[in-house]
Amino acid sequence: MRVLVVENMAKTELGQVGTALREVKAQIEIHRAYLGETVPATPEGYDALVVLGGEQSALDDAAYPYLPDLAALMRAFGDSGRSVLGICLGSQLLARAYGGENLLGAAREFGWCEIQVRAEGAEDPVLSSVGRSFPIFQWHGDTFTLPEGAVHLAENAVTTHQAFRIGRAAYGTQFHFEADTHLVEDWNRAFADTINRLDPTWLARYREHAARHGREADAAGLTLARAWVATIGRREGAAANADPVLEEMDG
Repeated sequence: MRVLVVENMAKTELGQVGTALREVKAQIEIHRAYLGETVPATPEGYDALVVLGGEQSALDDAAYPYLPDLAALMRAFGDSGRSVLGICLGSQLLARAYGGENLLGAAREFGWCEIQVRAEGAEDPVLSSVGRSFPIFQWHGDTFTLPEGAVHLAENAVTTHQAFRIGRAAYGTQFHFEADTHLVEDWNRAFADTINRLDPTWLARYREHAARHGREADAAGLTLARAWVATIGRREGAAANADPVLEEMDG
């Protein structure tokens, strides 16, 4: 199993998605697009695609000219039946790829928030794994409209489109289910100034927040990660001769 991962910002990591991929001995090929590393033009040779978050908007083509091509690549993976996962910015790019409208600054959330799984999500192979509601980490200001044909899987009071699926297994999640408490704590250290502008009380009260929500959110995130990884199916001719060991490669 060979998985292409695209990073859009420093300090973004696979977190619990990486844990789930390592459990099945996936090969992980990381491309740091924000540093100018070339992203493959087609899905050939890969079984799945993960696109992580970032500080830019999904429409920030002037500063990040690779974004249109990345959105097109996400659609190519999805249209081919391969598994796709877009997290935060990645979900916004997946919506863009399939004709959704990106809504900048329209839905601001930060910290652990409750997510409600819709009836459609309760029937979905990934979202059904976590019950009808769960806490998970959020950090976003933008949102999007659902593309035509998308299945609306999860929501909350602030952001209507928290999770959706297109086709067999192209998933977008506005929330950061990859971010367990260890990754959140790394972000606390790396982005302290930005966090203080978002919520001046967050760092001082972090231990309180983590004690209330961290364990349940970590469990939900790993469950979702494992459920998404389970959607990855080997396609004929794709990585058929790959050595089934973990391999993290810079792009």
